[in-house]
Amino acid sequence: MNAAGIKEFFRHLPSKLDAEAAEDVDAVYQFDLGGAQGGQYVVTIREGVCQVKEGRHEDPHVILSMAGEDCVRVLNGELSGPAAAMSGRIRISGDVGLAMQLRALFPSISGQL
Repeated sequence: MNAAGIKEFFRHLPSKLDAEAAEDVDAVYQFDLGGAQGGQYVVTIREGVCQVKEGRHEDPHVILSMAGEDCVRVLNGELSGPAAAMSGRIRISGDVGLAMQLRALFPSISGQL
């Protein structure tokens, strides 16, 4: 997947949100992606709705820093998020619990990329 692919991925992310799982979630995720598929994306989940925009948020709840390729692999189930974090491939700052919730909030992503 190239940089355009990752943009496309984030553009479609709101439609993949499990609104029921996200009902009580109020969170701002900052994705800082490096490498060929790099970029910065802010994912806001509030009242069962997901919004995505490019750029940086001044005070996100959690910041996930990784290679763009690893982001895609984690979200589509090819790479374990916790294992990638333990090995240092993903750096998480802020609310780690929110980071761990991501897979549950977007259960239909697996195999979609």
